[in-house]
Amino acid sequence: MASSEDKTHQAISSYFIGPHAENLPEFRKNITALLDELQLTRERYFSEDITNGYSFIPQSVQDSAEFKRVTAKISKAVQQTARMIGRHSIPFWSPRYQAHMCTDLSMPAMLGYMMTMMYNPNNVAIEASPISTVAEIEVGEDLCEMFGYTNKPKNKNEPTAWGHVTCGGTVANLESIWVARNLKFYPLSVRKAMGDPDGPLRFVPDSFSVRTCQGRLKPFRELTTWELLNLKSKTILDIPEQLHEQFGITPTWLQEALDPYNIQTCGKDVLERHFKLEKPAVYFAPSTAHYSWPKGTAVMGLGSENLVKVDVDDAARIDIDKLREHLTKCLEEQRPVYAVVAVIGSTEEGVVDPLRKILALRQHFQAKGLSFLVHADAAWGGYFATMLPKDNVTVSPVDSIGNIPGRVGDSGGDGIVPDLSLRVETQEDLFALRYCDSITVDPHKAGYIPYPAGALAYRDGRLKNLVTWTSPYLSRGAVTSIGIYGVEGSKPGAAAVATWLSNRCIGLNQKGYGALLSEACFTSSRFSALWAALSKPEDCFICVPFNMLPSEATGDPEQVAEEKERIRTEILSKTNAEIVANDTERKTMTLLRALGSDLNINAFALNWRHADGTLNTDVEEANYLMSRVVSRLSVDSPDDNPTKIPLYLTSTEFSKKDYGRCVTTFKRRLGLETESAESLMVLRNVVMSPLTSLSTRGDFINMLGETFREVIEEEVRICQKRNEDTADHHSFLTHGTEQIFLSYRSMFHIAKHRHQIILAAEFDEAGAEVYRDVKGNTEEEVVLKTAHKIDLQALLKEVDSENGATFLGNLATASNGVVHHSIKVRITKILKNRPLRSAHQDEHYPSGFMPFYIYGTSNEIHIDHILTRAPNITLSAGNVTLALDNSENANSKSGAILTIEGLHEAAMQTFAEKNDELPSTSTGKFFFSPGKEFAVKIWEDSRGPGESALGLVTELLTKQEPIATGTLTLGEDVIVDVEKLNRDPWKEQEDGKVARWIERFGKIGRDIEAEEREKV
Repeated sequence: MASSEDKTHQAISSYFIGPHAENLPEFRKNITALLDELQLTRERYFSEDITNGYSFIPQSVQDSAEFKRVTAKISKAVQQTARMIGRHSIPFWSPRYQAHMCTDLSMPAMLGYMMTMMYNPNNVAIEASPISTVAEIEVGEDLCEMFGYTNKPKNKNEPTAWGHVTCGGTVANLESIWVARNLKFYPLSVRKAMGDPDGPLRFVPDSFSVRTCQGRLKPFRELTTWELLNLKSKTILDIPEQLHEQFGITPTWLQEALDPYNIQTCGKDVLERHFKLEKPAVYFAPSTAHYSWPKGTAVMGLGSENLVKVDVDDAARIDIDKLREHLTKCLEEQRPVYAVVAVIGSTEEGVVDPLRKILALRQHFQAKGLSFLVHADAAWGGYFATMLPKDNVTVSPVDSIGNIPGRVGDSGGDGIVPDLSLRVETQEDLFALRYCDSITVDPHKAGYIPYPAGALAYRDGRLKNLVTWTSPYLSRGAVTSIGIYGVEGSKPGAAAVATWLSNRCIGLNQKGYGALLSEACFTSSRFSALWAALSKPEDCFICVPFNMLPSEATGDPEQVAEEKERIRTEILSKTNAEIVANDTERKTMTLLRALGSDLNINAFALNWRHADGTLNTDVEEANYLMSRVVSRLSVDSPDDNPTKIPLYLTSTEFSKKDYGRCVTTFKRRLGLETESAESLMVLRNVVMSPLTSLSTRGDFINMLGETFREVIEEEVRICQKRNEDTADHHSFLTHGTEQIFLSYRSMFHIAKHRHQIILAAEFDEAGAEVYRDVKGNTEEEVVLKTAHKIDLQALLKEVDSENGATFLGNLATASNGVVHHSIKVRITKILKNRPLRSAHQDEHYPSGFMPFYIYGTSNEIHIDHILTRAPNITLSAGNVTLALDNSENANSKSGAILTIEGLHEAAMQTFAEKNDELPSTSTGKFFFSPGKEFAVKIWEDSRGPGESALGLVTELLTKQEPIATGTLTLGEDVIVDVEKLNRDPWKEQEDGKVARWIERFGKIGRDIEAEEREKV
C-alpha cells in the first residue's frame, strides 16, 4: 500500500503521467511552457524583419479559404490518427502491462525529447546541434560515472572514460565489435609499416619496446605474431603516445602513415595473409546472447560462425567452466580472441553473467599469453548500477579485479539498497562493470526514456579513435563533433536531451534511479512469489518459475511444498507493510530476494493435467497451452481490443541448441519429456512499473494472479479435450482395387488422430463392388469415413484377435458426398501405426531426399509421405509405376521405405497453409503431380509397425544400404493436402493480420483523400 509519508515513493510517483493520467495536468503545464518558449524563440530571432515589412505568412494568407481548408484537413487527420493510435496502442503505461521492456516513460524524458524535437538538431555535427551535442557529451560522462569509470583521472596511468548515445543496443554492440576488431589488428598494421622496405615507420629504432600481456618488456620488432595479437588494450592504445614521446611522431602524421596499412583501408584479409593467420580470431558470448551479436559479427566481416556461443548453466548464465575450456583450446591452438561478452541482464531471463569470474579468467589467461577485451552487454541491466553505493569505494587503476570488495554493503550480505536490494552476487557483478573495456546500455529500457536511446561507454576513451576517420587525440582535450565517432551519421539530438534531462531530474544514484528500480525489484519479487505459489496440487495446471526456489536445491518435494505454502501465507496474503514488519522475525525480505531472476524479468512455464489428474508429458502440448494463454493476454490482430485485455504477458522459446542442459532441467521440473528436441515455450513478465505493488489497495498483484488463473483454467479445458483418448470419427484415403489399403488422414492437433497409419482391409461384398466402381470412374479422392465414433487405437489392438477388428464406414467423394453407407470394414493387417506426438518427431526435416512408405501388391503399388515432423504435408499416391533394378527383392518388402532422390524436403518445408496456395497438380506445376517421374531408392523398414519413426530416416543413411534403385512415375491417383493434417480446430484462423493492420491505418488517408475529391 502506498504511504502518504513515504517520500521516496512520492518522488517516484511524480516522474510519470500515471496509469490513469493522474499527473497529466503537470505534463500539460510543461507542454504549454515548451510551446510558449518555442513561440518566443521564433519571435525573437530578427524580430525587426516584421517591422521592416518582411512578413512570411501574413494574416491574409491565414484567412484564405485554401489555407483554412488545408489546416482543417491536417487537424482532422491528426485527430483521427491520434484516436486510432490511442485505441489500438498497447497500454505500456499501466501496471497491468507486464510483457516487454516497455512502460510509462518518465515525464522529464518525454519533455526533453519533445522540446528538442521541435528544433530538430542533428548530433552529427556540433554546428548543427550545439546544445544537444553538449547534452550527449554530458550523458556519456554521466553514464561512465554510473558504471564506475573515471572521467577525470588523478594520474596519467588511469584511463579517461568516454561514452556517447546510439540509436540502441544493437548499434552499440556493433560498434564494440568494430572496436575489438580494429584494436586486435592495430599492432599488425604498425608492425607491417615498420617492416616493409618502404614502410613509413621503417625508421623507428629497434629499441622501441612494449610489454607483452605476460608483462615482459620486449622490442616491438621482435614480437611474434601471436604476441602482437595478444597485447593488452592499454599497451596498444599507448603506442601512438610512445611514438610521439620517444620519436616526436605526431598523431596526424601517424594516422596518415598508417592509413594504407590500417584494417579499415586494406581489409582484414590482407593482414591475415601477410601474417599467415590461418585460424580466424573468435568472439565468445553466452548461447543466449541477443541476436545483435551474430548480426554484428556478420556486418563487421568476422563471420557469425566465429561468434562462439558458450553453453549456459541451469540458471541460463554463461558456464564459466565451458568458457575456460574454450579459452584453453584457443591458447593451445594459438587462435586469437577478440573479446568475451558478459550479458548483464539477459532480455529473456533477466540473468547477470558472472562478470567477476570472467574478468578473473582474463587475468589468468593473460598470464599465459592470451589477451582479449571484455565487453558488458548491459542494455537491460546497466541502469541497475544506480542501486550501488558511490561513496568509499576504491577503484583499481589496473586491469585486474583485485580491489573488488568481496561483499558490497554490510557484512551480513543482506544488500545495500533500502526496501528490496539486488542479490549480493548481482551487486558484485554490477560493481565489476568498471573493469570492463566497454559497456552497452539502453536508456530506452530501464532508463524510462523514449526510443531511440542506446549508449556505449568506454573505460578508455581512446578506443573511440579506432572507429573514426579523423586524427585521433592523444587525450580527451577539446570535444568537437561527436558524430564522427561510431557507426551512425545523422542522429536525433532529441534522444540525447531526453536522456540528459531524465538522468539529471531523477538522478543516476541510489536516491534517484536506484530508488525507482529498487521499488521495481520489490514488485518483481512479489510477482516471482505469485508464479512460484500460484498452483496447488489439486489444480488442473502447474506453474513453475524458471528460477528455482531455494528449497528445490534439497531435492525434497515436501520442503518445496512447505516453502510454497510459506510464500502464500507470509507474502501473497500480506501487504507490503506487513512483509517488512515481519522481516525481523520471519526473514521474509530475505526469502523475497531469493525469488526470481537477477534483474526484474520473471520467466516461468505452465503444464496441465489430464482429467484424471496425471500430468501431461508432451512438450508440444505444454507449449500449446502457453501459446493459447499468451494469445489471450496480448494483441496481435486489429480485431483485438487492447482495453479488454486485463493482463499483458509475453513469451519466448528455450531451444535445445541455445539452452542445452538448462532447458532439459526446466522440462524435467515441468514433468515433461526431456528427450524431445522440441523447444520449450516460456512465459515472461518484465517488471518496470514501480506502481504495481503500491496501489492504494494492497492486493493488486493477487488480483492479476486470479485473472491469470481463470485464463489458464479455461485453456486447460481445451488442452484436455484435444488430448482425450476417446472415440471419434476417423477418415482414410483409399488405394488399390485387387487389395484395398487405407491411408489414415492424420491430424497433428488432435491426440486421437496423431498417428500415421496404413492398413490393409476388406469391405463387405456390396461395399467392395461400389468402391471399385467409384474408384475406377472418378479422378477425385475416395475417402472412407467411420460411420460412428470409434476408439481407433483400441480397435487396432483387436486385429489379430479371434473376432478381428471391424467397423462400419461410409464411402464418400468431394463432389457427391456419401456414395455408400455402412460398409462393413475388416482390418486384415496393420502396415504402419506410428505415433506423431512431438516426442516422436525428428528435430529437422529430411535433407537431400523425401521419404515415403511404399506398400501394395506386385500389381498395385502405393506410397505415402513419411511425416517426420510438424507442420507437414499429406502426399499420397496410388498405382504408381516402379521400374527397379531389383524388383523381386523390393516387391517382397511391402511397407518398406522409398526415398525420392534429389527432392530436398528440408528446403521445401514448410509448405503453404492452404491448398489453394499450392501450385496446381492438375496443370503439373506442383512437384507431386500425375505423370511426374523421379529417381528413387528402396530401403528396408527395420522397425515394427507400431514403433516410433523418430530417427528412422537418418538411420537409413547411416546404417543401411538400399535394397533397390530405379525410377517412379506417379499415376492419376494423387492426393495433396496441407489443411486437414495441420488444422487446429480450436484456433481461430487469422489470415492476413498485417494486411488488415495496413488496411485499418490506410483508411485515415483514404478518408482524407475522399473528402478532398468531394470538395473538388
